[in-house]
Amino acid sequence: MAQAYKTETGNGNPEDRRTGTPARGLFRRWRGDNRIWRRGIALACFAVLIALLMILHAQIPNRIGNLGSLAETFLPWLGVFVPVILALAIWRRSATALIALLLPTVVWLNLFGGLVTDKSAGGGDLTLATHNVNADNPDPAGTAKEVAASGADVLALQELPLGKVSAYEQALAGTYKYHSVQGTVGLWSKYPMSDTAPVDTRLGWTRAMRSTVQTPMGAVAVYVAHMPSVRVKLHAGFTANQRDNSAVALGEAIAHERGAKVVLLGDLNGTMNDRSLKSITSQMRSTQGAAGDGFGFSWPASFPMARIDQILVKGLEPVSSWTLPRTDSDHLPIAARVKP
Repeated sequence: MAQAYKTETGNGNPEDRRTGTPARGLFRRWRGDNRIWRRGIALACFAVLIALLMILHAQIPNRIGNLGSLAETFLPWLGVFVPVILALAIWRRSATALIALLLPTVVWLNLFGGLVTDKSAGGGDLTLATHNVNADNPDPAGTAKEVAASGADVLALQELPLGKVSAYEQALAGTYKYHSVQGTVGLWSKYPMSDTAPVDTRLGWTRAMRSTVQTPMGAVAVYVAHMPSVRVKLHAGFTANQRDNSAVALGEAIAHERGAKVVLLGDLNGTMNDRSLKSITSQMRSTQGAAGDGFGFSWPASFPMARIDQILVKGLEPVSSWTLPRTDSDHLPIAARVKP
């Protein structure tokens, strides 16, 4: 009986060591192994490098292929290396790598930990939605109806080809009394619209517009924009000059806005981390960052890796922000609710 009692309670019996938790068994095997500090030096250096990339991302130059903007677009994904390094450090039995791993872990949590939690709340007086519908969308009417089903009071669409505008208009006519299409962008609203006009983004054709929407919370200046696309090329890097110039022009227009309540809906072809969009992002809040659940990645729809579609506000309080179900576009639609 005494022996059985000792076996069950683990008072030094070898069998207890075999039946302990995997973690206890793992670190027990490390005891007395002086090489745990010499192994994994390369892993430790890699962990420090990942941390430095996140800390010093603003110092990565854009002069060479816009590398800085490219890194900032996918910056959250550097966190993927943390569990990889952790697994390799355990496999290599490297205490040095495990300690070094604390640095990128802390930095990533400091930068993006707030986005992981759900910050959404109930209520809100105005529901906004935006969607890059894709010029090659095979089912414009179906896509329009799916997005309208979100209950959005104000809906923005981008990448509207001339030959398919009527299909979107007909599909949304029963839900939205007011609308305007300017160039390749459009705005639909359940509330009256006025002072609607294109916004010059220095492209030579219209990819942005502005309208005053008379909502229950008062007049709201609503901008719709589709920034020029960026490309990743082997010989040129991350080419984004047109996008960057258009962002500056749009930022100037918003800065001169007289209304106290301003909303920007659209595909900015860049994330909130991208320094090249600072003329816009420095003066507006992201609804996802303020009241979203998770990162809210919107592109590509098949495997979202970045939030390049944005709902930004000024003079309004975000209450909740989310992505909508996939349509026939290569982007996910997104929505948000705001209050005064």
